[in-house]
Amino acid sequence: MVDLSSLWDFANPALSEQRFREALLRATGDDALILQTQLARTFGLRRDFAKAQELLKTLEPEITAASPEAQVRYFLELGRAHASAAHAAEAQTPETKQTARESYTRAFERAKASQLDYLAVDALHMMAFVDTEPQAQLDWDLKALTYMEQSAQAEAKKWEASLRNNVGYALHQLGRYDDALAQFRLALAAQERTGKPESIRVAHWMIAWTLRAKGELQEALTIQLRLEQECAAAGAPDPYVFEELEHLYRALDQPERAEFYAHLPR
Repeated sequence: MVDLSSLWDFANPALSEQRFREALLRATGDDALILQTQLARTFGLRRDFAKAQELLKTLEPEITAASPEAQVRYFLELGRAHASAAHAAEAQTPETKQTARESYTRAFERAKASQLDYLAVDALHMMAFVDTEPQAQLDWDLKALTYMEQSAQAEAKKWEASLRNNVGYALHQLGRYDDALAQFRLALAAQERTGKPESIRVAHWMIAWTLRAKGELQEALTIQLRLEQECAAAGAPDPYVFEELEHLYRALDQPERAEFYAHLPR
């Protein structure tokens, strides 16, 4: 079975495409199908949805006889080619959303039937890009989180940090800041278990963002200033940190400091 995780660099879809094409030269059967679904995903991440849909269309005749995993990945990517984080809200139509809904539903049903829990959670969490009202997103995110929690599969557990972040974001959008903060702190704990510094910094940012919304400005400021230093040390200045520092200094009636951060590159 092909190891997709070793081929993916989600921050660099073009590099991932190159790796998938190289792997395809040696792949056969279901592995070849799965690799092509991931090729389609690289196009979607670059917002070339027409190319993603075109590639997936060529795979359609082979899907019925394919393995459960290949089928699930096909329907996941068909859904992502119609509704995903990469799609502009104004570009979504009832038709594209319905295609995505049907595709994600089929992906979930096949994944559940085949005990492919990691992919089942993926399908559930993608429904939040179809139903985009905050309460609907929260409902889908909680369903995905519950499925992950009930799974005994280690792969499914890898979703925890992302799902708790999504739940926290939806709660934040609903103005439920205390509940959001609790989820963001659980997301931070999950990220700390993975040990990825960039992801840990993002989790801290979400906490500080919510603290600002709650009016706890000094605590939020302390976190964002620390993040500014950590990002600089990593050689990766974060414009979202600068934006938050601008907001915080304005709220603290320190306009000169606010203007300093307002003029940093975004």
